[in-house]
Amino acid sequence: FGTTDRTYNNAVNFANSLGVTLKEVNIKAAVNQHFADIEHDPNVYDVTYENSQARERTQILMDLANQENGIVIGTGDLSELALGFATYNGDHMSMYGVNSGVPKTLVKVLVSWIADSSFLGCDVSSILKDILDTPVSPELLPPDGNDNINQKTEEIVGPYELHDFFIYYAVRYGFSPKKIYYLALNAFDGIYDGNTILKWLKNFYKRFFTQQFKRSCLPDGPKVG
Repeated sequence: FGTTDRTYNNAVNFANSLGVTLKEVNIKAAVNQHFADIEHDPNVYDVTYENSQARERTQILMDLANQENGIVIGTGDLSELALGFATYNGDHMSMYGVNSGVPKTLVKVLVSWIADSSFLGCDVSSILKDILDTPVSPELLPPDGNDNINQKTEEIVGPYELHDFFIYYAVRYGFSPKKIYYLALNAFDGIYDGNTILKWLKNFYKRFFTQQFKRSCLPDGPKVG
C-alpha cells in the first residue's frame, strides 16, 4: 500500500541490471482479507495497518524460502534493532541478519562505496545513488498526492547520525547519558542545538530499553565492529 514508484522501479531495475531473478508478489488482496478477518477498517492508518503489511511480506519470504530450500536474508540493521524500529515477527525476523552489526550510517557509506566502484557499471551505480538519495522509510503508509514517500523514519525516531553516535558510545563504551550528551554537543556543534540532541537522546534510551523484547528473539548475524 505504501510503495512509491521510485522505490519500486529502483528495486526492479536494480535486479534486472544485476541479472538476478525477480519475483513479485502483490500483498494487497491478502492484507485486505486479513483486515476483514480481524475486523480492521483499512482506512484507519494505524500500527495495525502498518504491521499487517510487514508481517505479510515476511510470511511470503519465509514460505518461499521453504519452497526453494533457501534462507531469508534480513534487511534490518543495528540502528533499527537498537531503536526497535521494526515490526515484531515482520521485517525484524529472518534466517540470518546480515546487517545486524552494521549501523544505518555505515550501511549508507558501504552502498556509496559500491556505487562509486567501477565494476558494477553505470546503470547499477546510478540506481544505488538514487536509493541513497531516497528518504529512509518502511513505506507502510500510502504515498502523498504526488506519489512521494509519506512516512519518513527520521521524522519519527530522529536522525540516524545522532542515534548511531548514541549507540556507539552507549553500547560499545558504556558511557553515561550525561557524558554522551556532552560528547554529542561537541561533535554536532553547529548542526544540532542542545535541545534537539537532548530530545533524541531521551528518545533513544526510551526506545532502547522498551524494545529489548525484539532483540531477545533475533536470528544469528555477524559481529561487525
